[in-house]
Amino acid sequence: MSAAHLPSPGRVIAIASGKGGVGKTWLAITLAHALAQRGRGVVLMDADLGLANADVQLGLNPARDLGAVLRQDMPPEQAALSLPEGFYLLPGRSGSGALAGLGARAMDRAAALPRRLAARWQDVLVDVGAGVEAPQRRLVAGADLLLLVATEEPTSLTDAYAVLKLFATDAAGPGTEARLVVNFASSVAAGQRTHATLDAAARRFLKRGLPLAGIIRRDAKVPDAIRHQTALLTRHPASPAALDVAALARALANPS
Repeated sequence: MSAAHLPSPGRVIAIASGKGGVGKTWLAITLAHALAQRGRGVVLMDADLGLANADVQLGLNPARDLGAVLRQDMPPEQAALSLPEGFYLLPGRSGSGALAGLGARAMDRAAALPRRLAARWQDVLVDVGAGVEAPQRRLVAGADLLLLVATEEPTSLTDAYAVLKLFATDAAGPGTEARLVVNFASSVAAGQRTHATLDAAARRFLKRGLPLAGIIRRDAKVPDAIRHQTALLTRHPASPAALDVAALARALANPS
């Protein structure tokens, strides 16, 4: 189905973390693929502050990227790549500095871009750079749904809580929500404990719970797919992590 014929407006999903190294970009790619497999019209905007590497993980060498959209007023549709996996990628390209040091006008354009993409695609996934600086905060605040990615590591939990606290302050509208994805979980039970820790902190200090979106188990097939620059659902579709992301996509595509 052509993106131009999909219903609109679509949904903006920000995928963010308080720190790097939690598998956020890999998760964004795999979730985009899983949603596309369910018949959704999906575009992934790689907005990771000049450290973007979704194109690298997929073995791509794009001629146009987010920097051209923001600095040259290129229509985003011209820079978005149609991938064999069934979704579109608006690449940021590692080292391009697409969002690093943006002026006010370009930053305004970046913050408005996901909503513009939502006029054409059902699901706009925004891979937000790690951290809590102004560009990341604006991209997260404008989303309909924040998928907060964390691992079992104490530093990851602390930094994830910082993102959640700012989201509670910044979120643009009453319909916005945040959910937790526990990545690289050593077991389902360990993932549940990680969620319980963050949920308890949110309830105590922010007066709101943090629903669990999904638990993605640690899986040796993930680094193998990344090394081969191939999507996990293509290379190892029956692996534990692939099944977990597919379950996450199913829940997002069919909310109760």
